[in-house]
Amino acid sequence: NLQPKKARLNIQISFELKSKLSKLSAFQGKKVSTLVRESIEEKLEQIDKKIFEEKMKQAYQDLAQENLKISEDFKYVDTENL
Repeated sequence: NLQPKKARLNIQISFELKSKLSKLSAFQGKKVSTLVRESIEEKLEQIDKKIFEEKMKQAYQDLAQENLKISEDFKYVDTENL
């Protein structure tokens, strides 16, 4: 069982957020640190997904522009042999 090495991180949060975390911790039966870690992981996954989607969108737009250019380059080829 290879566990990844862990690093300690100290953060400051509002009393309100700490209270919400404590209540959720008790409700879900998880440690506050586990909830924080899971929340960070989820947020990072959302950001990674958004970045990936933006890159794909740009790639599709670039490809569409290239296809239009190629279409323009061959616009008159169909009529050359008539």
